[in-house]
Amino acid sequence: MKGHDTALVDVSDEVLAKSKLAITKSLGRIQEKFSQDPKYGYLEGAEVFMSSALKRLTLTTDMKAFVESADIVIESIVENIDAKKKLFAEVDKVAAPKCIFASNTSSLPIAEIASATNRKDRFGGLHFFNPVPVMRLLEDTPGFIVNRLLMPYLGEAVRMLERGDATAKEIDQAMEMGTGYPMGPFKLADYIGLDIVKLILDGWHKRFPENRIFQPITVLDKLVSTGKLGRKTGEGFYKY
Repeated sequence: MKGHDTALVDVSDEVLAKSKLAITKSLGRIQEKFSQDPKYGYLEGAEVFMSSALKRLTLTTDMKAFVESADIVIESIVENIDAKKKLFAEVDKVAAPKCIFASNTSSLPIAEIASATNRKDRFGGLHFFNPVPVMRLLEDTPGFIVNRLLMPYLGEAVRMLERGDATAKEIDQAMEMGTGYPMGPFKLADYIGLDIVKLILDGWHKRFPENRIFQPITVLDKLVSTGKLGRKTGEGFYKY
C-alpha cells in the first residue's frame, strides 16, 4: 500500500492462495472506505490502488530467494518461542548483513528470540493490531503495553463466564455500552483466535506461575482442545 515491494513467504501454495484471497478482500474494503478520504492521500484511486498494491506483492514458498535481497524481514508465525528461534536462525544464514529482523510476537521476549541470530543490534518487535490496514497502532515498546493489559482483561471476562456471573453476550454488551469498545471481550477473543489467547496466557503463566491472572482457565482450554478457536473455525464463544 505504501509503495514497497513485498514478499509473503509461507509453507505451501495452498496457504498462499488463501492468503491472497484474504489480502484482496482486505484491499477492496480499504479501497471502498478510504479512497475518497483526503487523510489517506497515498491511496491512488479505486482501480489503480488495488492493482498497484497487488503488483508489488509476491507470494512464494521460496524463502531464500527473497530474504537474500530483503531490507527487513517480519515474522508472524505461531506464538511459540522455539519455532520462532528456529525460523530466525534459518533466515539469519541467508539474509544480507544490512537486513533488519522483526517479530510480530504479542507476548514473547524479543531478546530471547533474537538470541538465535547474529544480529541482535538489528532485531526488534513490530506488533501489528487487527485489522492491520486500518489500525493506527504499531507497538515496539518492551513489554507490549496493549497486550499486557488486554490478555488479563480477556482472561477475567472468561472467568466471569465460568463463575456464572453473566453470559458472554451480556458481558460483551456491558463493555461495548459502558466503555465504548467496538467489540466486547468474547467477540474480540474469537476474532483474535482462542488458540492465540491461550498460547499467550500459558506462556505468561509459565514465566510468572505465582501470578493469578495468568492461571489456566478451564472454559478456554476446553474450547481450544475441541478445535473451537473462534471466527477462523466457525465457532468459539459464538457460532459464525
